[in-house]
Amino acid sequence: MSKHTGRKVAAAVALVAATTLVLSGCATGGTEGESGAAPGDDRIKLAMMQPPTAALNPYSDDVMKISRWSTGETLVRINDALEAEPLLATEWEQTDDLTWVFTLREGVTFHDGTEFTAEAVKNSIDHAVAAPRPPRVIKGVTLTAEVTGDNEITVTTDVPDPLLVNRLASPQMSILSAAAYLDDGNVTPVGTGTGPFELVELNGTSTATLDRYDDYWGDVAQLAGIDVDFVPDGTARAGAIRSGEVNIAESVPVSQVTLLNPDDAHEVFMPRTSFLTLNSESGPFADPAVRAAARAAIDPSVIVDTVYEGQADPAVGLLGPAIEWAEDMRGDVESSVKPAKVDGITITLATYTDRAENPEIAVQLEKQLEDAGFIVEQDVREYVAMEGEMLDGAFDAVVVSRNTLLDMGDPLSFLSQDFTCEGGFNIAQLCNAEVDELIDAGMQVAGDDRRQATMDAEAAVLQLDAVIPLVHERVVQAETGGYVDILRDPLERRLITEHTKRG
Repeated sequence: MSKHTGRKVAAAVALVAATTLVLSGCATGGTEGESGAAPGDDRIKLAMMQPPTAALNPYSDDVMKISRWSTGETLVRINDALEAEPLLATEWEQTDDLTWVFTLREGVTFHDGTEFTAEAVKNSIDHAVAAPRPPRVIKGVTLTAEVTGDNEITVTTDVPDPLLVNRLASPQMSILSAAAYLDDGNVTPVGTGTGPFELVELNGTSTATLDRYDDYWGDVAQLAGIDVDFVPDGTARAGAIRSGEVNIAESVPVSQVTLLNPDDAHEVFMPRTSFLTLNSESGPFADPAVRAAARAAIDPSVIVDTVYEGQADPAVGLLGPAIEWAEDMRGDVESSVKPAKVDGITITLATYTDRAENPEIAVQLEKQLEDAGFIVEQDVREYVAMEGEMLDGAFDAVVVSRNTLLDMGDPLSFLSQDFTCEGGFNIAQLCNAEVDELIDAGMQVAGDDRRQATMDAEAAVLQLDAVIPLVHERVVQAETGGYVDILRDPLERRLITEHTKRG
């Protein structure tokens, strides 16, 4: 048995990641956790890269927004050391291989005024499990929640799961009030979270407004609120920083960084990789030899030199230098078949404009692929307009940018979500029994065994040429206006907290 309390304890992720990622505690020198200071009247303005695709439903990719705004909270949270720490649960204990008992924080209320209880936690977990499209983070495991005390919830799994705590730390498993779960099956965080900021309005894909929640269970937020604009165009985000229209801009394009005040540009060490997925189920790339031909045609170093002006690293594998052990454990991987001779095969190459480099990557890929004999037709739109088509296999090839530690701080879970038969983000449409078996076996172990399973799975995926690694990115976050305690989180879960304020 193991018991975990408020002393910041190691989660299973510490056994599998062991990276040197650093979460910046402040933007310009404040100290996180200053309690007792009087709240101010300042509001902060934020330009976010991707508009909501599902009205901020936490089971969708929108969920990182409600986490970065500190409006939705989970039972536990992954900190900068990749350890689990208490949040809505104050401690937890694993009583056997399948059972975990969580003690819940007292004195918490939801933004709609209702009480945070064990029943409310069970309700949130039950809805996530029963959702027509459950959160990716619980793919592959069946959870059952039971109220076992006034402030206690017991969670059981159908198989041993060393990453159960990490799953519950994902923003996809945010605990919301009963009002969040609508009759039509949708889930809304508007007015239903527990965080220091209440989401009071979502205006489609244009803006969002959050106000300080004065009855927050922890330190009351220093800011009066957050005003969010969704700005898919990277040049426009950078321009908004230069003009002072916003105080924070996500993911400033490389081409715009030199135009910013150097003090406003902050590079965030990210476990993010851009890669080209190939539709292995239908179309020309259903033929492994045609996929091998595409792989042979692509030179990532050209993309680094032209698109990123050298401010990125050519990718050899899917897991980049942020996962330190990956490179040392990676062997040479060759295509499983001989490349086909390509002469006039037409393919659709898709990507989204929200990440400014993606369309430029597509241009370089088009040239390289056409030099090899492909005929390339591009489809470039905003992410919100094409997510469903990407997941449904509507394109032959898609340029994708992914944080490989995003959902659980576990790279094997990323591989499971993106490259297994039942994966929730399987744009490559890959379904291979050997890959599934490797990942399924790896999900049952931890430590060095899990690392080895991760690298074995990466090699198996790459050998099939369902995905071609391109670059490991370096992301720039722009900040201006003299605010402190803005987080620069490599896991992209946190940004503005109760401690953020004008310095």
